[in-house]
Amino acid sequence: MEKYFEQMKEYLNMDTEIPYEEFEAYYQDVVAFLNSDYLSLNREDAVKGRFIMSILMSNSQDRAKRYKNLAKKYKKIYDKCQLWAEALTIRLLKMGMTKNQIIQAEQALHDAI
Repeated sequence: MEKYFEQMKEYLNMDTEIPYEEFEAYYQDVVAFLNSDYLSLNREDAVKGRFIMSILMSNSQDRAKRYKNLAKKYKKIYDKCQLWAEALTIRLLKMGMTKNQIIQAEQALHDAI
């Protein structure tokens, strides 16, 4: 998960927007990782995964409004990211974190970028 988190940090610090193809490839890589490693994620990686999903959700929602020709594709990305964010939230809650602790952990990641 660290690899995807570092890549997200790079994207967030860029002055320009990545093209759809790169956005979609990054999304696909993260989802493939979650599909294979979700059950073995530790608390830190689950928080990072949830953080990444929330950023992807926000960006795909914004892009769907701005790029009408790709709106349907961005909507699908948003929907899948929302499902993963919810799954990661449930996993973190089962690990003993509260919703407030999850929010605080994500805020700490955001502040560190």
